Amino acid sequence: MDSMSQMKNTRYANIIPMKELDTKEKRLYPFPIYDKLREETPIRYDKERACWDVFRYDDVHFVLKNPKLFSSRRSQGERRESLLIMDPPKHTQMRNLVNKAFTPKVVQELEPRIAEITNELLDQVVFKNRMDMVHDVAGPLPVIMIAELLGVPTRDRQLFKSWSDVLVKGPEVNTDEAFTSVMTERRQASDELSDYFKDILVQRRCKREDDLISLLLDAEIDGEKLTEEELLGFCILLLVAGNETTTNLIVNAVRYMTEDAPLQTYLRQHPESLPNAVEETLRFYPPIQAIGRIAAQDVEVGGQKIDAGSQVISWVAAANRDERKFPEAARFIPDRKPNPHLGFGFGIHFCLGAPLARLEAKVVLDILLRRCVDMEREEDVLLHPIQSPFVFGVTHFPVRFRT
Repeated sequence: MDSMSQMKNTRYANIIPMKELDTKEKRLYPFPIYDKLREETPIRYDKERACWDVFRYDDVHFVLKNPKLFSSRRSQGERRESLLIMDPPKHTQMRNLVNKAFTPKVVQELEPRIAEITNELLDQVVFKNRMDMVHDVAGPLPVIMIAELLGVPTRDRQLFKSWSDVLVKGPEVNTDEAFTSVMTERRQASDELSDYFKDILVQRRCKREDDLISLLLDAEIDGEKLTEEELLGFCILLLVAGNETTTNLIVNAVRYMTEDAPLQTYLRQHPESLPNAVEETLRFYPPIQAIGRIAAQDVEVGGQKIDAGSQVISWVAAANRDERKFPEAARFIPDRKPNPHLGFGFGIHFCLGAPLARLEAKVVLDILLRRCVDMEREEDVLLHPIQSPFVFGVTHFPVRFRT
């Protein structure tokens, strides 16, 4: 595994912007570029980012479903392991722990609370007939939910949001200086978040509560308790992954609905179609655009030989629009079936919080469509893409509507 150890000093390609997305406009709507790359260079080596890019559905699917060939073990600038960068068997054991807390029954029982929070957030802004979807609803809701589940004070949600934003941040440009600067920011945010959770762990060790942190403190793998580092890794992953993806899923759904106004009417009249519309959003405007792996051995993908130790970036956003897999892939079809999109990844690293994210999106969109009629984007406000090549989302999304 010498080639694997060489990767330690390599810049992590997943967060480096590729040269084709060199303007804000392209980052706000990258799909024509993905279409071009998928058809012209379905697998290509990018010397500037020192990685292989994979764009076709079958090839992306192959990479994600084969963890023995494509390892998740890598450093993203954080100092501790998390489920995202862990391979079996440890990954399997750790994931099974959290699965107990996210059973379908447990998640479904959260629906009334999700609706209550959504209505409370809307009550604060709906009378103005305008709001910022990110700041007023889609940002706070998932943070409040995951904070309550973990057992941390929701009053600190602005802190969580700012830490989360930094932990998914990527460099603006592909230079050593920009990369080092972002990695320094990410390490600092991770350290601050760790210190925060260390205090909570001290409190829970003295007195257990009915929350995820208490559950993790009592959990055992092969008769052994989790270490402090494992506990912190879990908490940080759940907090960051639990709010960033869901926020962008909700905002991306609303963004598309403002671009396709008849869809709002259709979904208002057919609320039973909302779960399918959420799935189509995950395909069409996926919150996560790319997933990074390391080739664990020499391997062939789509006729290309990839050496062990190479970084492999699977472009989910390109795969999700592959005509070979999705008829009329360039169209948003709210009741598309089947819809085997890769918006939550695939295989052993399939998004742990997917059931919760789906439920939150469905509940929020249902309430929004009932309370906010004819949602339109405020055209005079410029959109800004989130500064992260692997995240598809915007920093603000102002809308106006009738009540």
